Amino acid sequence: MEYGEEEWESPFFAMISRMKYINRWALMRNSYPENISEHSLEVGMLAHALALIGNKKYGRCICAERAALLGMYHDCTEIITGDMPTPIKYYNTETKEAYKHVEQQAARELLAMLPNYLYEEYESVLFSKEEDAYLWTLVKAADRLSAYIKCIEEEKTGNREFASAKAVIYEKLTEMDLPEVRTFLREFAGAYKKTLDELKK
Repeated sequence: MEYGEEEWESPFFAMISRMKYINRWALMRNSYPENISEHSLEVGMLAHALALIGNKKYGRCICAERAALLGMYHDCTEIITGDMPTPIKYYNTETKEAYKHVEQQAARELLAMLPNYLYEEYESVLFSKEEDAYLWTLVKAADRLSAYIKCIEEEKTGNREFASAKAVIYEKLTEMDLPEVRTFLREFAGAYKKTLDELKK
C-alpha cells in the first residue's frame, strides 16, 4: 500500500529516537550504563575528528561532515536487532555473515518508514557505498576508539571488568594501521584518564 504524504505519518525519527533505550556492554558489569544513542554521538564526533586529522595532517580530501553523519547512524539498526555482544557477533564466519544479513534487513525496515522523497538520502547513510569506503573505515576506527574510551572510563572508577576488553580493542586499533588513529591515540587519548580538575589545568 502506498501512502500519500498527507495521509501517512512517518515513524522513522520516532524509531531513531529509541536508540537511547538500547544499552551496550550487556555481558559486562558497568559502573555506568551506555546506550547506543550516547555511543553513536561519540562515534560521529570521533569520525569527524579522524577525517579532519586525515585532511590536515595527511593530505587527504574527505568529507568530515559525512564521516560524522555515518558515525551517528552506524548502529541505528540495533533499534530493531538489539545490541549483539561482540563475542557472539564474531563467534565464527557463519555467525558474522548471518548477523550482517539481519542488520541489512533491519536497515531496509527503517528505510521503508521514510517518505519517498527522503528514501535515497538515507539509503546512502544506512548502506555503505563504494565511494564512502574510506569514510566507513574511519567510522569503524571511531567505533573502536569509543569502545576503548569506555574501557578507560570504567577503569577510572576502579572497575577491572573492562581490562581485557581494553587490551583487545587497543590491539585492534593498532592493527588498523591508520595514521589518523595513531595521531588521535598519541595526542588525545591520554586525556581521558584525567580528572576534571586535571583537564582544566
